[in-house]
Order: sequence, then structure tokens, then C-alpha cells
Amino acid sequence: MDRRTILIIEDEAPKRKHIEEYIKTHREGTPVDIVCRQSVSSALDFLDYNEPDFIILDMSLPTYEISETESGGRPQGFGGLEILRYLKMSGLSCPTLVLTGYEAFMREEGLVELSQISEELNNEFGVFLEGVLYYNSAYSEWKNKISLTLKKVGIY
Repeated sequence: MDRRTILIIEDEAPKRKHIEEYIKTHREGTPVDIVCRQSVSSALDFLDYNEPDFIILDMSLPTYEISETESGGRPQGFGGLEILRYLKMSGLSCPTLVLTGYEAFMREEGLVELSQISEELNNEFGVFLEGVLYYNSAYSEWKNKISLTLKKVGIY
């Protein structure tokens, strides 16, 4: 069986570990390698040389990795959008699921609900965007969607 690579782009450690642990314990059959990146720049650096089989993408990301010596740079409320645009521009058709902890985002025109963001992203990136989903560790909807999507794209 071919190994598959799942790229998780998420800056919040508890959320990232929760997603990673869920995938590891619920995968069926196909061996997977899980690669994690925590910022826009580190994700883009990875994508310059690798095409994963699946991406789980947070929408709000720092510009750079956060460390003891680095603050992460400018926080980007729509950092995930930059990664989606890079995928489209590069011709990478990697199935991608946006998994965000926000039910709404602030824009110049005011608060925008996740359902509207989802519609806009599907219109622009529908070729490879598998969905936009709200993450809440207390609910299992995100887990079900990840499992269904991984089955759909042939990883589970």
C-alpha cells in the first residue's frame, strides 16, 4: 500500500494535536504520514517542494513560526486564503479541507459569517476545496467530516 501524506497547517498546538490524534486513531488501511506546519511561510516552503495527498488548513495563521525567539510576525486572519491562492496559482490540486475555530471573521465591511466565507471559498477554489468547517473540540461534526472527506479522496 502506498503511503499518503496529510499536511496539517495549524498554529494552535491543542487543536493541531487533537486533529492529528484523531486521524492516527481512526485511519483505516492506508498508511499515512502526517506533516504539520504552523505558519503561512512554513506551509508555503513545504508546498514549494512537496505535494501532499490532503491538506487540513486553518484560516487564521501567523506569518512565521512562533518560537522562543520569533513572535510569528503579523497575525493573518485570512492566512489560509494565501495558501489556497498559492495552491491555485501553482496548479496544485491537492484536496483541502478548511477547519477553523471561528464562526465569523472580521472584514472592513464588518463581521462575516462562516457560511458566507465558505460560499466565497467554494466559488474561488471549488476545484480542490473539499469544504469549510467549524472546529469545536466539544463536538464531533468536524471528525465526521474529516473521515468522510478522507474516504472520498481515497485516503481512508
